[in-house]
Amino acid sequence: MEMKLWEEVNSRGVGSSILSRSAGYLKRASTDQLQDIFNKYASEEVDGVKYMRAGDFIQRFLGFIPDKDFNEESVKLLGGIVDTSKDGLISFPEFQAFEGLLCVPDALYKTAFQLFDTNGNGMVSFDEFVEVVRKTTLHQRMPFNFDGNFIKLYFGKDKKRLISYSEFSQFLHDFHEVYAMEAFRKSDKDGSGFISAMDFQDIMVSIKSHLLTKDVKANLVAAASGGSGGHRVSFPYFMAFNSLLNNMELIKRIYLNATNGNRNQEVTKEEFLHSAQMMSQITPLEVDILFVLCHLLHQTSRIVYSDLQSIAPEQYFKQITNRLAEIKAVSSPEERGAVTQVLESAYRFTLGSIAGAVGATAVYPIDLVKTRMQNQRSGSFVGELMYRNSIDCFKKVIRHEGVTGLYRGLVPQLMGVAPEKAIKLTVNDLVRDKFTDKKGNIPLWGEILSGGCAGGSQVIFTNPLEIVKIRLQVAGEIANSTRLSAWSVVRELGFFGLYKGSKACFLRDIPFSAIYFPAYAHVKAKLADENGYNHPLTLLLAGAIAGIPAASLVTPADVIKTRLQVVARQGQTTYNGVIDAFGKIMKEEGPRAFWKGSVARVCRSSPQFGVTLLTYEILQRLFYVDFGGTRPAGSELNVPAVGIADEVKSTNPDHVGGYQVALPIFQGIESKFGLCLPKFRTGYIPVKPSS
Repeated sequence: MEMKLWEEVNSRGVGSSILSRSAGYLKRASTDQLQDIFNKYASEEVDGVKYMRAGDFIQRFLGFIPDKDFNEESVKLLGGIVDTSKDGLISFPEFQAFEGLLCVPDALYKTAFQLFDTNGNGMVSFDEFVEVVRKTTLHQRMPFNFDGNFIKLYFGKDKKRLISYSEFSQFLHDFHEVYAMEAFRKSDKDGSGFISAMDFQDIMVSIKSHLLTKDVKANLVAAASGGSGGHRVSFPYFMAFNSLLNNMELIKRIYLNATNGNRNQEVTKEEFLHSAQMMSQITPLEVDILFVLCHLLHQTSRIVYSDLQSIAPEQYFKQITNRLAEIKAVSSPEERGAVTQVLESAYRFTLGSIAGAVGATAVYPIDLVKTRMQNQRSGSFVGELMYRNSIDCFKKVIRHEGVTGLYRGLVPQLMGVAPEKAIKLTVNDLVRDKFTDKKGNIPLWGEILSGGCAGGSQVIFTNPLEIVKIRLQVAGEIANSTRLSAWSVVRELGFFGLYKGSKACFLRDIPFSAIYFPAYAHVKAKLADENGYNHPLTLLLAGAIAGIPAASLVTPADVIKTRLQVVARQGQTTYNGVIDAFGKIMKEEGPRAFWKGSVARVCRSSPQFGVTLLTYEILQRLFYVDFGGTRPAGSELNVPAVGIADEVKSTNPDHVGGYQVALPIFQGIESKFGLCLPKFRTGYIPVKPSS
């Protein structure tokens, strides 16, 4: 089953689980498919009907708790989430109903609610809440005060009030915050309003682990020294620290507001404060903490967007693109060697070849019209003009040569365009990697140079391809002419003839790529959502927009190249090199001749590169190979939700439909709400594997 790839994911700020929103994009599994999977794991049979026990579902199907020395109470309690009848058996209708629940937007909260609704009456009582919380490892480590005012406000003074699902979702959210404050009070034994840096670290790791990235967790004690109390943490600093991590998506929007959407621009504390005051109620203390964390991580007094990514809480899913293949060539970037880099270039070359072929086929008829318009001479002799404009040319080709006439020369085009586009994309990526720093930033001159190198490198393939293609494309203009083949053109030209007009090709392709690739990168960044993700429509649009200035501005070089490469008919002017062609065209036809076919060229190049870059990046998403290098910006669909520190991804092929997110949902119950149940039996200490 597939998730919808193209949907934009909303940001975290509203407090509900974005993981659950991502679950809402899942395609439901079929009844027959679920029935087969259910029968595979069901171990109980009553009156001829199969049932799952809690262990069948939690351990065998989900693989959530280990089979050896497991905690039976935890397995039973978690199994009760699916066992809505609370009879100890999970029927197929219950199994199917839970798969549907995982596909709803608020799946995480509903799953947590069913964990606490131990009697299955659709409400949560105080006794049910206590029963579950007391079994958590967090409560065993830091006991919660069930007689406090917070509990009474929700369950009533006598604790007899029942809480509905909607109220329970708010209760869980508030409970997490109150738990942290209560832990602070317990650590502040002398009532001074301060706790030690070690207590601060202990509380954050125990209760707020879902807000901590590995970098932040490693610097908690150092960050504590950023408070006014030296190596002690005040209550205001504690609250501001948590508020900052809770609002990192808002912090990102403040940064983007300060930089007008530029993710590479450095921002000072003063600039950030100004933007924060314009947009929200982020406090100066929170901003101070933000810059302290950035300084600890990257030793700089200014921040860029990548700094915020390092601090922002990890997501439940690093991406929700359903990859068809995923290979990790190296375990870390440090392991990248020469062989790995060669393999990475081969990987990019292969995908670029496919992308180039798709893009060329999509717009080939436009390219044929462009070529014939550029080859049309005026001023040589009367009655020569065959086409009034590009539309007239298109109509006449279909009328006289049929629809297949629009694809004259396509075969050699595909044979050449694959390596041409592949080497262009590969070289651009390769050179960009050399100029990209560890934060993912590249200077504009580096982008232009990368594009220029890409354009220059492709000419070895482009020139032979284009001269054969152009001669085949214009062959249909001559009535009763002998039908040309690509091979006959190659034999006629010879090796050196295939590179006729190569100087003009360089004059066209180097500026084109130097304009196109930087423009594409910047337009793509502008069209990305607030999380930096580009869905396919924005990739297509970015490629098309970037192609407009690139294609139009190099049209004069393209006209000269076309004139040099086409065989002149009787009575037509012949040219001897770029300078000679430029002078004769200017003298005989005027400056407007250099812009012939510019509309057709833009109409061809713009969508062609849009389709090519779209295909190239989608292929990298679907057939993902991690070589430890950089990835195309905006290629990962980050779900900005508070969640577990490490990616949780099911490898069980039986996890279909909603069950694709079952493991992250169960992990989310633990990490988001601090409701971690012991996985091993009492007194059992799991042995860690030796390093």
